[in-house]
Amino acid sequence: MKRTLIFCVAIVIVSFIFSACNNKNTEEKQSKDKAEQGIRDTNDKFYAALNEMLAGNLELMNAVWLHADDITDMGPFGDRLVGWDAVSAEFNKEAAMKLGGKVVCKDLLVYAGTDMGYTVCVEEGENMSAEGKPVLVKFRATNIFRLENGQWKLVHHHTDLSTPLQQATSEEKK
Repeated sequence: MKRTLIFCVAIVIVSFIFSACNNKNTEEKQSKDKAEQGIRDTNDKFYAALNEMLAGNLELMNAVWLHADDITDMGPFGDRLVGWDAVSAEFNKEAAMKLGGKVVCKDLLVYAGTDMGYTVCVEEGENMSAEGKPVLVKFRATNIFRLENGQWKLVHHHTDLSTPLQQATSEEKK
């Protein structure tokens, strides 16, 4: 009888431990899935904002980025922009060009942590030159996001350099 009681208690304890571990794993997976979806949604907002910027509207672009001194942008025109003041000044300049066209994010990969994550994709589309001629774009891109006050915000964007786009806009840089 004593052995049976000890055996039953041991089964209850082991069951409790497995149940607790399983709940923790489930919570961690749900948290990771939520983070991944938040990053995916913010990445989608970034590309919608990029297309709005190509038409001259900066409202969405301003909303998707974190406005901080430690953000960075390395776009197709070259240069490394550091801090919201420099990044937003470049966006204002690019929006004023009204390059038109559309850029989409293809072959998206999303990696999520608890408060940071990133996406890797290929940006494909078409812009217009100053003369109104189409300029095809196809860049590898990386976007880094940080969770700030419960919202995922873009903190870094990096694409390949584009000599055709630089030439089309007379914006060649190092």
